[in-house]
Amino acid sequence: MGFFSFLNSKSDKIKEWNAKGAIIVDVRSKEEFRSGHIKGAKNIPLPGINTKLKELKGYEKPIIFCCASGMRSGQATAISKQAGIECMNGGGWSSLSRKL
Repeated sequence: MGFFSFLNSKSDKIKEWNAKGAIIVDVRSKEEFRSGHIKGAKNIPLPGINTKLKELKGYEKPIIFCCASGMRSGQATAISKQAGIECMNGGGWSSLSRKL
């Protein structure tokens, strides 16, 4: 299988979740978000993610987190999964936008 099959399966999962109406949450700062983002994405900067967990649960849809490189979205994914939210790390927003 190898490393590249993992990338394909992640890409397939992103497409599958997007087809189900997944919510895209960009965890970059407001300034970064304003400089470019995925159309329709919600901006919840990582430092405030803990205070938005109830809101995220309320969407009742899977959530795909993104940021600039995948580091902050990875942290948001870990925090949200601990709260029982169905979510995944979509990585950097520009590469995620090409997978949607």
